[in-house]
Amino acid sequence: MGITTLIIFITTAVSLLAFSRPKTTDDLVFWPYTIKREGQLYRFITHGVLHADSLHLIFNMVSFYSFGSALEEYLYLSLFGEASRALFSMLYATGIIVAVIPDYLKYRDTINYRSLGASGAVSAVVFAAITIEPNMPILFFFIPFKIPGWIFGLCFLVLSASLARKDGGNIGHNAHFWGSVYGILFTYLMARIFAGVDLLENFIRSVL
Repeated sequence: MGITTLIIFITTAVSLLAFSRPKTTDDLVFWPYTIKREGQLYRFITHGVLHADSLHLIFNMVSFYSFGSALEEYLYLSLFGEASRALFSMLYATGIIVAVIPDYLKYRDTINYRSLGASGAVSAVVFAAITIEPNMPILFFFIPFKIPGWIFGLCFLVLSASLARKDGGNIGHNAHFWGSVYGILFTYLMARIFAGVDLLENFIRSVL
C-alpha cells in the first residue's frame, strides 16, 4: 500500500468515526486555547484526520490523491530516489503541524477558536508538486479549462492571504497559505540537500 493511500484510509476512517461521535472531534480538534493551558500538543497533529463534513473530507482527499500520488510515484521519486517515501511522509506530517503554528500564536488566548482538517498538509503537497513541475496542467472544479500550476498557485496564495485577513469563521485560511509556503520551502531545500538541484532555476526556466 502506498503512503498516499494509507493516509487517505486513516484520515477517512477517523473522520467518519468522528461524524457520529462528537466527543472524538472535541478530543482531537485543533484548539489553541486548550493546547496552551493543558499542554495538549497532540492536537497539532490530530486535527489533520478530522473534517467538518463529507464534502470537506471528499474535497481534501481527492485533492490529496491527485497530487500526492503524482508526488509519491513520480516527482519525488525522480528527485530523491530511495529517500522519496521518507521525505514524502515527512512533508505531509510536518505540513500538518507547520501550517497551524501561525493560528496557534494568533488564537492561543481565544477560547472559541477551533479548526480541523487536512487542508494545511494537502496544500503543502499540492505546492510541492507545483514547485517541481511549475507548468503542470491543473483543472479546477469551477474552471472549464486547464491552467498552469504556477498560475493556480499564485491565485491560491493571494486568495488565501486575503481571506485570512478577513478573519471570519473557523476555516483555516492561514493554514492553507502557510501549508502552501511550507510545501515550496521544504521541497526546495530537500532538492538542494539530497539531489543537488536548484528548483528555483528550474521554475524560472519553466515560467519564462
